[in-house]
Amino acid sequence: MSKESPKVLHFYKTYYPDSFGGIEQVIFQLCKGIVRYGYASEVLALSPNAHKQPIEYSGHLVHQASLDLQVASTGFSLSAFGKFCVLAKQADIIHLHYPWPFMDIVHFASRHGKPTVVTYHSDIIRQKTLLKLYRPLKNRFLASVDRIVASSPNYLASSPVLNRYRDKVVEITYGLDKATYPVPTVERLAKWRSIVGERFFLFVGMLRYYKGLHILLEAAQGTDYPIVIVGAGPIEAELKAQAAQLGLRNIFFLGAVPDDDKVALLMLCYGVVFPSHLRSEAFGISLLEGAMYGKPMISSEIGTGTTFINIGDETGLVVPPSDPSALRQAMRYLWEHPEEAAEMGRRAGKRYWKHFTAEQMVKSYVDLYDQLLKNHQGNEL
Repeated sequence: MSKESPKVLHFYKTYYPDSFGGIEQVIFQLCKGIVRYGYASEVLALSPNAHKQPIEYSGHLVHQASLDLQVASTGFSLSAFGKFCVLAKQADIIHLHYPWPFMDIVHFASRHGKPTVVTYHSDIIRQKTLLKLYRPLKNRFLASVDRIVASSPNYLASSPVLNRYRDKVVEITYGLDKATYPVPTVERLAKWRSIVGERFFLFVGMLRYYKGLHILLEAAQGTDYPIVIVGAGPIEAELKAQAAQLGLRNIFFLGAVPDDDKVALLMLCYGVVFPSHLRSEAFGISLLEGAMYGKPMISSEIGTGTTFINIGDETGLVVPPSDPSALRQAMRYLWEHPEEAAEMGRRAGKRYWKHFTAEQMVKSYVDLYDQLLKNHQGNEL
């Protein structure tokens, strides 16, 4: 351990300022939060337009390696090997973010010998054939690290992979710091109210295959509830074509919007709808944002953290996955029962403050880092 502030190196395939997904948000909250406990953070990520020099981003350094190849959502980079080796030597703790098979290769190639924690964000769901090839490396990788962090008790209970390594798994729930979110102006709120109306359902997230947005569009048939979809992604054109084919006139595709606008829409919306239908959706950071702003939620039961955030009939409604009829009925119920919906939103807000603040997440990770450093020092004696 260095005499200066102990340093944590995060390694993930994407990060700010290139990409603003849920995992990036978790890394960001950790980098911001652990400073209060005397730790420093740096991040190494891949970028198609990599900067040679590190970028200072909100108080921590972001290093970028050139993205050379992308196969089955896995980025590869030759320069990442050298950069990781240099940064790992300077770090006291290595914090890796799974799944990313290329990361496993870099981890073994570097032989860094530092205490290592892996945040297990999701099982691998879609690439079943490639998973068979990857499984030996995956098993060796997870067996080699010191601790594996599960993001919810629901995911730990339902993941065969996590249960295989139960002796080294700890639960640390994701958390958000509401103070890091902008406060939209009265003018911005008025602008969005004039565009999308006074009452609407909101989805926020990357437009990916597992988000279940095709199910949401089917559910919107025969209704006139305005549904606002915020986000961009690989299936955006496909979803717009589906909406046109179904003749939907109540869908607003807004694309990616700045944080000020996202928060304005979260504050204005009637409820948050989150139709993810596959276990690739391990938690749902944007669902948690809905709870943070005290909104009733609709989500699907997929055995992951979504149902740890949204408790059925308490903070919102939980429906079976891939069931447009059930999703439509849930939207109708909230729409026709505004007092009950508002009460669910209040309970969602209370649940956020009780279980999901960034401070709780940060403190739990700091305790884990402290333990790993103590164990590492003991092993060196």
